[in-house]
Amino acid sequence: MTPPSSIASVIPKGGNLRIRRVWNSVMLVLLVLGSIVVVSPLIAVLGAVLVNGLATINWAFLTQEFRPVTEGGGGVWHAIVGTLLMNLLALLIGGLLGFAGGVLLSEYPDHPINPYLRTISDLLNGLPALLKGLVIYAIIVLPTGMFSGYAGALALAIILTPIVLRATEGVLQLVPWSVREAGLALGLPRWRVIISLVIPAATAGVVTGLMLGFARAAGEAAPLYFTAGGSQFLNFNLGQQTESLALTIFKYANEPSVLRQEQAWGAALILTIMVLIASLLARWATRKYN
Repeated sequence: MTPPSSIASVIPKGGNLRIRRVWNSVMLVLLVLGSIVVVSPLIAVLGAVLVNGLATINWAFLTQEFRPVTEGGGGVWHAIVGTLLMNLLALLIGGLLGFAGGVLLSEYPDHPINPYLRTISDLLNGLPALLKGLVIYAIIVLPTGMFSGYAGALALAIILTPIVLRATEGVLQLVPWSVREAGLALGLPRWRVIISLVIPAATAGVVTGLMLGFARAAGEAAPLYFTAGGSQFLNFNLGQQTESLALTIFKYANEPSVLRQEQAWGAALILTIMVLIASLLARWATRKYN
């Protein structure tokens, strides 16, 4: 049966179809090559950290505190503890602020504070991390006259907040408005619709945003120089000077000692593994919750 002329006119001829297939193959090859070009620097960096870090990591390196080079160099246990304490506190502060701001921007788009909130978020996201550390230095460190882990956590929270805010706003906007309308049609107040329907539907995306902010904050060293100050001793009290893996990496990498430079690679691998474990645990918890 001969197709109607209107349909036959849009059916490609044999030669045209072959040309399209060739162009499709060419574009697919270019897409794969472009992906390889983009991903290859990341693979190179991770490979270098893995190869050089594995040669340094051992039980003593993970469990010992700082020691002079003449005594074997010690380990980075004090930096691991400081990193966990400061980043968890920063995640608590910045995560709550960013999450609340993202909910406000997404669920109450007409609120008069939203333009100012979005402007502040964009400004914080664009400022260098060093400047954020200087702000906390001027507000907290100078008046108190001492460095502390709390000041370092606040500096990291400023870095983390706009990332979480934007991620939360984006994933909440992906939830169909029909979900909200269904809740409102049942007579639920708006806040209950947000808590019981909208947020659970976007849990995976919110957690991903939190982990992105955590990873960004965990790798910052510059703001901690002016806030946490660093320490060579194990310290569980954030009211005192506190060390972090990012500070350790920066300091050890700039020392002339070959041992310290090797330990910097080991600290970099530990920091990478910590961020990876946190991301995997968050995804596992989110998947189990869903």
